[in-house]
Amino acid sequence: MPDLLIELFSEEIPARMQTRAGEDLKKRITDGLVEAGLTYAGAASLTTPRRLTLAVEGLLAESPSIREERKGPKVGAPDQAIEGFLRGAGVTRDQLEERETPKGAVYFAMIEKPGRPATDIVAEVLEATIRNFPWPKSMRWGSGSMRWVRPLHSILCILNDETGAQVVPLEVEGIKSGDTTEGHRFMAPNQFSVTSFEDYAAKLKRAFVVLSPEERAEHIWNDAQNMAFAAGLEVVDDKGLLAEVAGLVEWPVVLMGQIDEEFLELPPEVLQTSMKEHQKFFSVKNPKTGRIERFITVANRETADNGATILAGNQKVLSARLADAKFFWENDQRVAKSDIAQWTRALQNVTFHNKLGTQAERIDRIAALARELAPVVGADADQAEKAARLAKADLNSEMVYEFPELQGLMGRYYIEAAGEDAAVAAVAQEHYSPLGPSDDVPTAPLSVTVALADKLDTLTGFWAIDEKPTGSKDPFALRRAALGWIRTDLSCELGGSLQETILKAARLHAADDIALIKSLHGKTPLEMGEVLANSGVPFPTQISPTPELRELHVGSLAMPRLTFHSVVFEEVEIPDGLVIDQPKYIGREGSLLSFFHDRLKVFLRDEGIRHDIIDACIAMEGNDDLNLLVKRARALNAVIATEDGENLVQGFKRANNILTQAEEKDGVEYSYGADVKFAETESEKALFAALDQAQAQIDTALASEDFPAAMTAMAALRGPVDAFFEDVQVNTDNDILRRNRLNLLSQIRKVCSSVADLARIEG
Repeated sequence: MPDLLIELFSEEIPARMQTRAGEDLKKRITDGLVEAGLTYAGAASLTTPRRLTLAVEGLLAESPSIREERKGPKVGAPDQAIEGFLRGAGVTRDQLEERETPKGAVYFAMIEKPGRPATDIVAEVLEATIRNFPWPKSMRWGSGSMRWVRPLHSILCILNDETGAQVVPLEVEGIKSGDTTEGHRFMAPNQFSVTSFEDYAAKLKRAFVVLSPEERAEHIWNDAQNMAFAAGLEVVDDKGLLAEVAGLVEWPVVLMGQIDEEFLELPPEVLQTSMKEHQKFFSVKNPKTGRIERFITVANRETADNGATILAGNQKVLSARLADAKFFWENDQRVAKSDIAQWTRALQNVTFHNKLGTQAERIDRIAALARELAPVVGADADQAEKAARLAKADLNSEMVYEFPELQGLMGRYYIEAAGEDAAVAAVAQEHYSPLGPSDDVPTAPLSVTVALADKLDTLTGFWAIDEKPTGSKDPFALRRAALGWIRTDLSCELGGSLQETILKAARLHAADDIALIKSLHGKTPLEMGEVLANSGVPFPTQISPTPELRELHVGSLAMPRLTFHSVVFEEVEIPDGLVIDQPKYIGREGSLLSFFHDRLKVFLRDEGIRHDIIDACIAMEGNDDLNLLVKRARALNAVIATEDGENLVQGFKRANNILTQAEEKDGVEYSYGADVKFAETESEKALFAALDQAQAQIDTALASEDFPAAMTAMAALRGPVDAFFEDVQVNTDNDILRRNRLNLLSQIRKVCSSVADLARIEG
């Protein structure tokens, strides 16, 4: 069986695209080969900045011959149907066979497809792959029509077996395949031929090209650590930067340089961010002081002076970058110490969203909501409001303008420089958390308060203007905001009604619309039009043409946070009908509360809790207390995993089905009246006693929010319920006994449903 080697050699491929490109090359080639009948033993893709490589082992030398029987139309069918079948099968009429079937005589065709050489199939698949490669961005060059991420120079494609190597002939836009490649651009630019993957990898290594990205990354990291260790320092771990740098070089040469003394007092995060974003340098810190004192850079070649010239040039460029950072840092500190509030005031001129107002208006809402949340979290309300008003001040700082990824962190430095309490300063950094599933949630009361207020303002705001996530699109990261709220809520065990909190946040958004409507009192139609135009509210707006203008019709006014028909201006009052659209937030499918529940399902899925178990708990009263909801779901999940719990669910469903059918048939509700004096069997009497005992235990457990105890008490009904169904016929001919037993089933449903809606459990 031959092995296949493919190399697509081009100008430098962006590092961020290399891994995906290698995977796409492997998938498209192997899928195409298998579809054509060529199976293989294994395949691996490798990438460098200038080449995509694929090695396929154990490929069939040719595709197998295929003999296929295909059933056609009936004998005597119209000629058009027969001719169509002949074209599809690739046979002639004299090759058809007539066979008798239960439905009459039918034509059959025997189709034989001979095997094809691997070279022909590989050429077809590779050409199609090159012409249709899914680059995120691509370009054309010269006079050809082909697109590639960067100009493609050569195609290496060979099949080799024990008899030797064979070039797979193909040509794409004037580029002919061959068995040659090139080494390092500067250190070994000459071409050389290869006969196998092993020969290819070995010759590339001698030509100063490390083919494996993992090997390049490991080499960079080991050399960097050794250099830092020799100087008594350590490299700041950054896996993302390591992967990127490994994609920038074919022959990594690690160098360590100095940072000028005048920049060493900059915050370590500023140094690290500046070096990483602009220069792709690794930071080297002093483990004793935490200061960033040196940097690691990776060159793509060896030099006669051991990299001294490269290092000198990098240090010169770095000094210019850090001089800017130092200027921003010192200037921002002066502003923060004199009047940090001027940054917040300037946010009045910064639009957060054209339908949600400015950043300053958003900060006002967050501050007001933080005061509401502070008692629940255990934070001081005044401190929470102050922290909320300062938390986003650094958005107007020069440092954050240059390095947006430092927002929050720089706010912490600047708020401390302004003389504020450390807990207030910490809020600036921590209120953005968690930024992802692996990020820690805030724990300090002030940070928790502002983080929750920030996330809920975002969610209620975009729900108010109907900008919800759709499918895979979530441009405003609303799923992340909801998941961040959930994780923070559960981590801090806050509890309380999420529904009420959502409505409080929604009313803060509606306050702007209400204030706008009040401002229209006493205005002429022309003046109203000017006010509405300046407010950004879209038209058309129906305004009464009467001179006294006693009523403004706003049915078509685009104020999505409110629902009303008209506002009467005889008095400066807002009518009672002017309220927020509550169902949008808490009442229906697609509401914000249901969005929280959907995110909660995603969160709990990682714990192995099925969505139907969560649905069974969401159906219960108090489902807007996320802490209680999760405790109930975890307890139910644990019980369902036991034999008693699983069997009880089946018994409950049996009881519920019998009861539902009887109620539909009889047109009555069997919800009360079960009396033990009508019980005939011991199992029936035992079920009465077990239900009374379980109800008492469940009520006590639920009152103390002890869901495991409530679930255990419910699961204990498994035995009495099973025994009842084994011994007793519910739909007996005796009407008195039948009604009593149906009411007893209703009691089973009532007791179990006080813990969770078991009807929603699947299976």
